[in-house]
Amino acid sequence: MASTPTRVIVYGAGLMGTIVIRYLVEKGFDVVGVIDVNPDIVGDDAGQLAGLGRPLGVAVSDDADAVLAGGADIAVLSLMSLMADMEPFFAACARHGINAISTCEEAFYPRTTSPEITARLDRLAKKHGVTLTGSGYQDVYWGNLATVIAGSTQRIFAIEGLSSYNVDDYGIALARVHGVGLTPEEFSRDIAEANVPSFAMNVPGWIASQMGLTMTDIAQDLIPQYADAEVPSRTLGRVIEAGQATGMVARASARTAEGIDIVMQVQGTVYLPGEVDVDEWTIKGEPTTSVRVPEPNTVQLTCATIVNRIPQVIAARPGFTTLEGLPPARYLPVV
Repeated sequence: MASTPTRVIVYGAGLMGTIVIRYLVEKGFDVVGVIDVNPDIVGDDAGQLAGLGRPLGVAVSDDADAVLAGGADIAVLSLMSLMADMEPFFAACARHGINAISTCEEAFYPRTTSPEITARLDRLAKKHGVTLTGSGYQDVYWGNLATVIAGSTQRIFAIEGLSSYNVDDYGIALARVHGVGLTPEEFSRDIAEANVPSFAMNVPGWIASQMGLTMTDIAQDLIPQYADAEVPSRTLGRVIEAGQATGMVARASARTAEGIDIVMQVQGTVYLPGEVDVDEWTIKGEPTTSVRVPEPNTVQLTCATIVNRIPQVIAARPGFTTLEGLPPARYLPVV
């Protein structure tokens, strides 16, 4: 007898959410609900919205409580980038007894940047017997890629990562936490002085945890990148004026008790013509090894990783679980 397909709710039907819907269907998952507050797509059939060329019989709804009350095995949350913004969405899933996996970048390893929120969600998830977590591009390319290379090294002095991405590919929430469109004064007040946790901040802790290292301290530098001339932004729906921020470079530097420094630098900006994504890691030691992934499709890789992770998340122990404690993401065949 064939097993019952895993029932999935997609919360957030923007660029990544619609790709997730297609990937879920292609891999045999049962999309039972789609939630979004955008009035332009509320009521649309999820299959047509995702470009499947056929209806799924599931309409996009702006009534999150009603959709979640219908039940599911897991929800994919493609919404915001910071745990402070994501807490109510994670909590709503937990209270309805639904596991949740999010593209939220901070959810990758929020123990160092949002420990109180993480602890609250952990308690709530355990109470309701569900697993909450974050995954996506960083799961493989900012985490497991580095630690796998480290596993082939005799002696390590430093682990250094570099990644760049176009903030215009990810929507308004990500653009805001990168300071896109802000003046120098606004960037200083809203981003630098507020010490907004950058995506780089969650990487050293994840790597240290998976490698069994003890992180003793971590600090970040947020370096705005300003436009020399007008730069059009799809996400802002306007031109970024000369002197306004196109994004930022964020560098997180961590020390460990074992003497291994872990440095992650991410550059998120609105790209100029000809700029492309890149991902690089260097393990400095005996031997020193570098690996470079040129032009990764970070959006599609994020969505594919989320979908491939679903069975592991459902099977994981209840609580807020960061994925360095699980095996690497495993490919699920298209059905």
